[in-house]
Amino acid sequence: KDPHRPLHLSYDIDAIDPALAPATGTTVRGGLTYREAHYIAEAVALSGNLASADIVELNPTLSDAEGASATVDLGLQIVTSMMGKSII
Repeated sequence: KDPHRPLHLSYDIDAIDPALAPATGTTVRGGLTYREAHYIAEAVALSGNLASADIVELNPTLSDAEGASATVDLGLQIVTSMMGKSII
């Protein structure tokens, strides 16, 4: 258990409640809240060990324009949280 071991975060955006991220193939009613979604990314950033990351299951073609835009914007915000930006 090396505390300096590099981490890869594969972030499935479909884990977030579809009210926030509707443009995904497998929506999860009652999924992560906005704060919970960011907390995961922020906690990984705080570890200082994040070496790589991806956001998966984001598909703008599976929603209307508003839902697609909201999901993509949230995905970009999650990436900034992975890089160390805190929403609080």
